[in-house]
Amino acid sequence: MTARHDLIWLSGAGWDAAQRAATPAQQAPLAQWRQAGWPATVRRRDSDVGPDQVCLGLTLPMDDIGAARARLGLRCLQSGVARQRRPLSLQEAAPALPPAWRTAYAGLEQKAAAAGLDMRVYGSLALQALTGAPYLTARSDVDLAFYPRDAAQLDHGLALLDHYSLQLPLDGEIIFPSGQAVAWKEWRNAASAAHGTRVLVKRIDCVLLAEPATLLDEFTECMCRA
Repeated sequence: MTARHDLIWLSGAGWDAAQRAATPAQQAPLAQWRQAGWPATVRRRDSDVGPDQVCLGLTLPMDDIGAARARLGLRCLQSGVARQRRPLSLQEAAPALPPAWRTAYAGLEQKAAAAGLDMRVYGSLALQALTGAPYLTARSDVDLAFYPRDAAQLDHGLALLDHYSLQLPLDGEIIFPSGQAVAWKEWRNAASAAHGTRVLVKRIDCVLLAEPATLLDEFTECMCRA
């Protein structure tokens, strides 16, 4: 199963198929990405995609004048996936940090590890760590994917994110056991809003509105299956 923000390394056949389907303007960056051995990122599935296909995205680094980064959308067959994993851990992304973020980031990393919280990095910081190319700007956020195992971890992780968001430009999503995601800031705001407030849920194939209680039920279902 593929999930939002997962990293995918394509096989040779997978790259061949992606390049055959690409436009002429996409050929050069795709060839560079393939030669470097960098992964693509799982994105939301297109509405017309087949059940055996995976939708992927590549975000190109900034050019010499810092122009907006181009994003390329790809599709590949599941059989073209050579390797798949979750986004980079906090530790793996740390070498790409700008100096101003390092102290607070290290504090978040240490406290998350001590609590057994699975927090991972996607977006500009992850891409800069993966490729060594420039992605971060003065306006960049630290995009975190937080994978709580239960409601207690969710509360603990949200408290950590709240605390460190005073020192770091944190953003990102809570990823529930089913793979459904909610922006953690929206989740936090919904917790203090009126009963019945719904949040925007990002699934691999669509977005929808749901009450937080329906997502919390996933933790109970996981415990029952364990």
